[in-house]
Amino acid sequence: MAEALRLDRLRRFVTALGEYLASAPSEAAILDHGGQLLAELVRFDDWLPAAFAQPSAERYQQFLLHADAQQRFSVVSFVWGPGQRTPLHDHRTWGLIGMLRGAEDAQNFVRDAHGALLADGAPVRLVPGQVEAVSPTVGDIHQVSNAYSDRVSISIHVYGANIGAVKRAVYLPDGSEKPFISGYSNTLLPNFWDLSKEITP
Repeated sequence: MAEALRLDRLRRFVTALGEYLASAPSEAAILDHGGQLLAELVRFDDWLPAAFAQPSAERYQQFLLHADAQQRFSVVSFVWGPGQRTPLHDHRTWGLIGMLRGAEDAQNFVRDAHGALLADGAPVRLVPGQVEAVSPTVGDIHQVSNAYSDRVSISIHVYGANIGAVKRAVYLPDGSEKPFISGYSNTLLPNFWDLSKEITP
């Protein structure tokens, strides 16, 4: 018989992050402490339900796992099919990216004196257990891709808003913007509040 999913890990994560945000910390403190909480979550790969880990041949999937009632944060699983990538895009809020399975490459961009976008350093590769931060203050425009051409990768993203409802932008290399709202790939959420079937240590 398959082992039960450890949904308690996700429940504990959203509870701890919500409690921390209630103290109105600075963005730098959120990225630091929130990053530690996310690193603890993605240290284990025994809690993500299969329904929120399914790739699509058409494009990467963005599954909502939790949206805070006050929209202070959201938790999303990004499922990357082999070789899939995002366009250049921004977030317009703080974000934390934790790698759960596989690996992904993130290339940051900055504007030059004429407003065009240029690659900022080498791509950053995330492997399971690692966490990276984004925000308008530390760098907010990037392109992300599955590091593998032959397997699925999954990352867990936490944003300082209901990211599927935020008005953001994708970019052309000349820096011009195209507004978009990402939405989500799923219509249902994981029920990690039901303790009736759960046995935890």
